[in-house]
Amino acid sequence: MAPNLTKTTHVTLDKTNIMVNNHVIFSDVPSNLDVDTSILDSNGLFVGFHVSKPESRHVVPLGQLKGIPFMSIFRFKVWWTTHWVGSNGRDLEHETQIMILNKLGFADQGRPYVVIVPVIEGSFRASLQPGRVEDYIDVCVESGSTKVVGDMFQAVLYIKAGFDPFKLVKDAMGVIQAHLGTFNLLKDKHVPNIIDKFGWCTWDAFYLNVDPKGVWEGVKGLVENGSPPGFVLIDDGWQSICHDDDPVSDPQGMNRTTAGEQMPCRLIKYEANHKFRDYVSPKDIGLGQFDRPNKGMGAFVRDLKDEFKSVENVYVWHALMGYWGGVRPNVPGLPESRVVNPRLSPGLEMTMDDLAVDKIVNNGVGLVHPKKAHELYEGLHSYLEDCGIDGVKIDVIHLLETIAEDYGGRVDLAKTYYKAVTESVRKHFKGNGVIASMEQCNDFMLLGTETICLGRVGDDFWPSDPNGDINGTYWLQGCHMVHCAYNSLWMGNFIHPDWDMFQSTHPCAEFHAASRAISGGPIYVSDAVGKHNFSLLKKLVLPDGSIIRCEYYALPTRDCLFVDPLHDGKTMLKIWNLNKFNGVLGVFNCQGGGWNREFRRNQCYSKYSKQITCKAGPKDVEWKNGHKPFPTEGVELFAMYFCKGNKLVFSTMSETVDISLKPFNYELIVVSPVTNLPWDSIQFAPIGLVNMLNCGGAVKSFDIIRDNEGQSVRVGVKGAGEMRVFASKRPKACRVNGEDMELEYEESMIKVQVPWNDNSAVEYLF
Repeated sequence: MAPNLTKTTHVTLDKTNIMVNNHVIFSDVPSNLDVDTSILDSNGLFVGFHVSKPESRHVVPLGQLKGIPFMSIFRFKVWWTTHWVGSNGRDLEHETQIMILNKLGFADQGRPYVVIVPVIEGSFRASLQPGRVEDYIDVCVESGSTKVVGDMFQAVLYIKAGFDPFKLVKDAMGVIQAHLGTFNLLKDKHVPNIIDKFGWCTWDAFYLNVDPKGVWEGVKGLVENGSPPGFVLIDDGWQSICHDDDPVSDPQGMNRTTAGEQMPCRLIKYEANHKFRDYVSPKDIGLGQFDRPNKGMGAFVRDLKDEFKSVENVYVWHALMGYWGGVRPNVPGLPESRVVNPRLSPGLEMTMDDLAVDKIVNNGVGLVHPKKAHELYEGLHSYLEDCGIDGVKIDVIHLLETIAEDYGGRVDLAKTYYKAVTESVRKHFKGNGVIASMEQCNDFMLLGTETICLGRVGDDFWPSDPNGDINGTYWLQGCHMVHCAYNSLWMGNFIHPDWDMFQSTHPCAEFHAASRAISGGPIYVSDAVGKHNFSLLKKLVLPDGSIIRCEYYALPTRDCLFVDPLHDGKTMLKIWNLNKFNGVLGVFNCQGGGWNREFRRNQCYSKYSKQITCKAGPKDVEWKNGHKPFPTEGVELFAMYFCKGNKLVFSTMSETVDISLKPFNYELIVVSPVTNLPWDSIQFAPIGLVNMLNCGGAVKSFDIIRDNEGQSVRVGVKGAGEMRVFASKRPKACRVNGEDMELEYEESMIKVQVPWNDNSAVEYLF
């Protein structure tokens, strides 16, 4: 039988089975499940249900899942999600946000991939969880308020099938966006320019002890040693806060510096605390400059940007509620608030113990009344804008669902708050000056991303295990990388993935740096002042404070989707991304830690931390799944440059090479299509600046020139250092920016030194 080239898929509810192309996906489907036929989608299905009694929370069986490998994203903490795999309904985790079933067979002759996405309907939000009957999958639908009930739902799940898992997820999110109309897809938004800059965050450098002197010294040290930051993030520690038992007028209430001690604190004014408020500029204001502040946060930000020209953006941290504990009631100048006691849903009770959650639950949240939420953000953001602040990291986002009892439920409360944030960000920070954090739940993705377009896709970078496991210095780093890679498959449709900061002197610093280099997101560190690994930083940072960033965002390779790269003892994490003229593969041995279902926490699995081997090749790069298809039709050969191994191998699209790595080691591979030049049968492929971790990203243009002056190849390069290209023949000469330059030709690679220039032209004359 000839293959069906149109590759059509059909999802149907056939009596007691949910079917995809005549393959049973879920069996024994209960009779109270409904299909919404008013939403026309030939390749997908919206599913709802009806029950006899209105409730604020329903757990309804979807059907049985048996023997079909799946990957999923679930909440292991209130605010953080990660990857999980299984084959049966009982393997699923609580608070699952998305689920993808593996295909069966080849091409279009077998079962396609299937994605199941819980969504929002009215005042209710859905998630998936293991069934109460073995191998059932249940859908949990909840309002977050006992006062908001329902008994009939038309579309709480979306099920769609397709033959390309990356395109399938992207297409599904497009359908959901058209259906809900409550968010905008990343492709339709403009990401802030900090993603192209190297950054420094104050958190791990100072924690809550951050002050102007420390920030100044931190930036100064980076600039003077050739790794200038393009943006600075002043994290927690700048705000005016206090405990409920502290007098509002007592500045010592702002000096909570022990980990967790600040979390019960509440905001008491919009303005910065005394550390920043008392800053006095050493610079003479001068005649005609009286409109420029000479004291306070505004003066400090102005001086910082004036002194260090690479710093184009300064962001500051704040919590969605104003601070960890919200806003203190009855404080003049702040909007009305009252302390609300958070209540965790049964699904959240299944998540990992968390110090922040414990502190907030025990102390309550000073919630500004939803009708006044716009006043909170207007007061805070207008002050920050006046101080020269360019954007904010909004943290502790997923708290609203726990305090929604008296405010219309989680969906209505979220809509009100996210609308207020959106309007304020549009007014004060160009609509996109936000890093969203602690936001990893479908409420935020489906309701809070109208304009916000950059967000964290992993949990926090933990230099060591806060619970005291000495091995956590290592296994936690593998967990972080896996969180980021797999979460991006889902979240990358809403927000540009941010893989978080790291420290350049950490034992796994190079492991982290390699992943950040090809993540496609911002790169920033949280080094303590004077404690830097500049040889590593210079593999990431250019002399102007910019970075060499991929064109897309990194995702797991297709063969990694349905396996466990953390604790199966055999699977390597492989991620792919695209540069302008090549692809890139990252290979990471992350084995040694991960989720424990019995104890409901991440933990060390040292028995799996060992050398492992995988296969990698050009086919691992999803050439058609970036922002636009990368042309590989007609390419017969690829040059694969191993950045750490410093070697060049050649491969067809279907061939692979074996890679063995010890625990918490990595390899980055530039995958460059080989071009046959139109003379002398010469083969050619740009590789890039091999002194940079994302060396292939340095190639910005590639032109073949044949005119009266001769034959040459011109490669545009961003950055400085050793430029390499593959050429099957040594060139006659090489020029950099029009000047003759000495070259080396070794192992079919042309090597030439390129001086710093934002855009150099390297010409190879044949």
